[in-house]
Amino acid sequence: MSVTSRYREAWEGFWREAPDEQGAVFWDAEPILTAGAHLALFEPHLADHNLPMVDLGCGNGTQTRFLADRFPHVIGADISAAALDHARRADPAEQASYRLLDAAEKDAARTLHAELGDANVYMRGVLHQAAPEDRQPLVDGIAALVGERGRAFLVELSESAKPVLLDLARSAAGPPPKLAPVFRHGLTPGEVADDAVPGYLDAAGLTVLAGGELPLTTTEYRPDGTRIELPSRWLMAGRTA
Repeated sequence: MSVTSRYREAWEGFWREAPDEQGAVFWDAEPILTAGAHLALFEPHLADHNLPMVDLGCGNGTQTRFLADRFPHVIGADISAAALDHARRADPAEQASYRLLDAAEKDAARTLHAELGDANVYMRGVLHQAAPEDRQPLVDGIAALVGERGRAFLVELSESAKPVLLDLARSAAGPPPKLAPVFRHGLTPGEVADDAVPGYLDAAGLTVLAGGELPLTTTEYRPDGTRIELPSRWLMAGRTA
């Protein structure tokens, strides 16, 4: 079984068990705190706001629908059919369209690019969940989607997020209820070095245009009532003349 097949099956199991209601999944925070905060960062760097927007790793589509209110053509793409079932059920008005896609398969990314043309890509917290050997192919797939005029906005956990996650997992009371299914399905976040992501982008022919730090907001809370936030970094990338 390939790495990608194991990865897909783990996500299928996770999303088949996940509740439908928004906020029931660990990272499914309110869009105004996630895609909304990111929009303020990446929108000024878009070369063309009218290009299709691909929400890569869209999951249940919470952020996809937020983006669909702000861009003319938004596609939620995910490796998991069960995730897309959630997304479609939550979007009866069909604000966005949804596509089963393994972006680490370059032919799949190229096929979608042939259909859409150049696209802007939004990807939050996906690369660290991919197996190390799949990370460069995934970024290559993003580069294929972006083409010449698109831009890619990536948000990934910082190296400093690992001890936070380990502390949560090793809590005497067990991991928070919404984090436990992530571990149970073998989706334990992997560490991506902070300097590795720019390297993946460079190898794919993309130039980092902007970047910074911004906490990744979750839907879980600590015993003292404070919301759990994970250190993360964001990068905006595209091709330059």
